[in-house]
Amino acid sequence: MARLTAVLRRFPLTVGLVVTILMLSVVTRSLWDPLGSRPLAETVTYGLPAFRSGSWWTVATGFLVAVQPLHYVPILLGLVLFGGFSEWRLGGRRTAVLMTAAHVLGIGGAALVLWLTAGHGYEWSTRLAQERDAGPSAGFLGAAAAASVTLSPPWRGRLRAALGAYALLFVIHLGSLADLEHVLAVCAGLILGPALLGRLPRLRHRALTRRDFRLLASAFFVVAALEGLLQPFTTASGPLASTLSDQARAQELQDRELLGSVVQAALWLWLARSLYKGRRRAWRWATGLLALVVLVQLVGIVVMLVAGEPGLPVALYEAVGNSLGLAVLYVGRHAFRNPSPRRARRTTGSLVAPADEGQRQAATVRLTEQGTVNRLAWMTTWPENRWFESASYPGYVAYRVHAGVAVGLCDPVAASPQDRSHLLTAFADSVRSAGLVPCLFTVTAEASTNAASQGWQSLQVAEEAVVDLQTLSFTGKAWQDVRTALNQAGRLGISLRLGPLGEQPRGLQLQVKAISSEWVEDKGLPEMGFTLGGVDEALDPHVRVGLAVDEDSTVHGLTSWMPIYDVGGGEPVGWTLDVMRRLPGGFRYTMEFLISSAATAFKAEGCRVISLSGAPLARARRDTDGPGTMPVMDRGTLDAFLDRLGGALEPYYGFRSLHAFKTKFQPRLDPLYLVFPEATDLPRIGLALSRAYLPHAGLRDFVTLARAARAG
Repeated sequence: MARLTAVLRRFPLTVGLVVTILMLSVVTRSLWDPLGSRPLAETVTYGLPAFRSGSWWTVATGFLVAVQPLHYVPILLGLVLFGGFSEWRLGGRRTAVLMTAAHVLGIGGAALVLWLTAGHGYEWSTRLAQERDAGPSAGFLGAAAAASVTLSPPWRGRLRAALGAYALLFVIHLGSLADLEHVLAVCAGLILGPALLGRLPRLRHRALTRRDFRLLASAFFVVAALEGLLQPFTTASGPLASTLSDQARAQELQDRELLGSVVQAALWLWLARSLYKGRRRAWRWATGLLALVVLVQLVGIVVMLVAGEPGLPVALYEAVGNSLGLAVLYVGRHAFRNPSPRRARRTTGSLVAPADEGQRQAATVRLTEQGTVNRLAWMTTWPENRWFESASYPGYVAYRVHAGVAVGLCDPVAASPQDRSHLLTAFADSVRSAGLVPCLFTVTAEASTNAASQGWQSLQVAEEAVVDLQTLSFTGKAWQDVRTALNQAGRLGISLRLGPLGEQPRGLQLQVKAISSEWVEDKGLPEMGFTLGGVDEALDPHVRVGLAVDEDSTVHGLTSWMPIYDVGGGEPVGWTLDVMRRLPGGFRYTMEFLISSAATAFKAEGCRVISLSGAPLARARRDTDGPGTMPVMDRGTLDAFLDRLGGALEPYYGFRSLHAFKTKFQPRLDPLYLVFPEATDLPRIGLALSRAYLPHAGLRDFVTLARAARAG
C-alpha cells in the first residue's frame, strides 16, 4: 500500500488516465466488443470523416477509447511508459498541456494533410481519408518527444532518434491513420519541448567523430534489419505500396518468405554490431554489399523510367536510403580500422595484445623515476595489467580489458599535470579506436576533473584512508585500542619484522603462505584481484611486509606495504597498505599492532604518509558534488545497487568491516572515483569490473553471490 500511495502521488495524471480508460472500456464494452463495428464509433472516434460531419468533440471522446480490443494493450503500455516518463520529467500540469496539444496537433494535422491530398489519384491518402481512429497514442508520444528536452546528451538524442525512427518506419511500412498522426505528434512535441525552456528549436552542427560515424553506420543497419522484418507484414498497406502497378504486386512483396527476412536481419545486425566496434572486415563487407545493392537498384530505376513502369517512389526510397548508408561508410572509413579480436591479440602494440615482462619492468622504472599523484599507483605495476604509452607524452596508463571495456587502473602515471591530462585523452582515443569502452577506476580528484573537461561523468566508488605521519601520535582516548594492542603485544613477546618477504627466513615464508591459503579457503569464493593484492604481489622486492612474530617464531599475521612515489620520483615518501592476513586463533589485536608498529617505523625513516588504501563498495559518506565543476549523475539508483552488492560480498570479503576498522587510526578520507564517458556504458563497465575482481570465478561462484544478495 505504501508503494501504491507513492506511485499515486508521483504520477497522478498517468494513473488517472489509465484508470479512466479502463473504466470506459468496460462501460462502452469496447474492451471485448470492437468499437469500429458499432454505431457508437461514429459518435466517439475522430478522423477526417468526423470533422466533415461537424463532430469536433470526437477529438476529446476519442482520446479515452480504442477502436479494437487489442489496441488497449499498446495504448495502456505506452501511456504508462511515455506518459509516466513525461510526468516524471515535467510534472502533471505540463504533461497534461503537452499531451493535449500533441493529441490535437497530431489529429488535426493528419486530417488537414488528408483533406489536401485525398481525391487526387493517391490511393493511400484517399483510403485514409475515409478511416476513423481513437486512442491517446499521439498525445503521449508527442509529450515524450517534448519531455526529451529535459534530458542531457546523449540520452536526449537517443530518445528522439528512437521516437523518430519508430514513427517514420511505421508510417512508411504500415501507413495507418494512427501512424500518420504519430509522425505529426512527435514533430509537434520536438517543437513544443524547447518552448518550455523559453527558446526556439535549434539544430547544432559539429564535426563527426569516429564514434559518431560508427554509431551512424551501426544505426543504419539496425534500421535496415527492422525494415526487413517489417516488410513481409506491412508493405501492402504502406504509402509507397500504393504507387505499385496493382495490389497483386504489393501482395507479392508482402508474402515474401519470412525466413529470408530473418536471415537478412541477422546479417544486418551482425554488421551493425561489428561496425559499432570499428571492425575493418565488417566495413569491407558492408561497403561491398551496399555498393552492389545500390548499383542493382540504380539499374532497376533506369529500366523503370525507360519502360514507364509504376513503383518509382518505392525504388527511389530504397536507393536513396542505401546510398546514404554507403556515403556514411565511405566518408567515415577512417573510423573502421580495427582488426578482429583474434588478429588483434597477435598484433604487437594492440590494446588487447598480451603484455610482456619487459613492459612491466619499463612501467616500474617510469613510476619510480617520474612518480604520480595517486598513492595506490604501485598496483599499476602488477603483471596482470597492460600498459598504454603515448609517443607524444611521457608516462603510461595501466589497464585491463574485460567485456569490451578497457578499465584503466588509477591515475595516469606521469610527472606533470599536463602530461597526465594528455595521457588520459590519448588513452581514451586509442581505446575508442579499438572499439572498446574506456574508463578509469580508483582515480583521484585530479583525474576526475580532467575527465570532466572531456564531458565524462564520475562516480565515487571508494574512500582512501590516509594517515599523515608527521603529526601521528598515539595519545588520547581515540587511540585506546591501538595502545592496548601495542601493550599486549609487548607482554606476549610479539614483535614486528619489517622488510621484503623474499628476505625472510624460509619457515616464516611458509607460514605466511599457509595463513593466506587458509584465509582464501575460508571465504568460499575465489580470491579477489585487480586492486586487491595477494601473497604473489607481496613477494615483489619493492614491497615491504610486516610480520607479527612471537618468541616461538610463530607468525600471527602479516601486512604488505606498497611504496608511494610522489611526483618527480626518487625515494618512496610513504607506503600503502595492501595485504592483511591474520592467523585464526592468533593474537586478537594483530592488525592494530602491525599497522601502528609499521607506521611508527615509517615515521622514524622520514616518510610523510601512509595510506590504508580503499575498500571497494564501502564508503563512509555519499558525495553529492564531485571535484571542481565535474558533472555528477543522479546516484540514487546506483547507490542502492552498490549498497546491495556490498552487502552480498560482506560475508565473504568484509569490505565494510575493513573500512570501519581503518577508522581506528584516525585517517582523513579522500574520495576515489570511477570516470567514464557515458551513463549508458555503466552496465558493461559493471560487468568488466566484476570480471577484473573475480577473473577466475565460475558460474557456481556467481550463484553463491546471487543467493547471498537475495538473502540480504
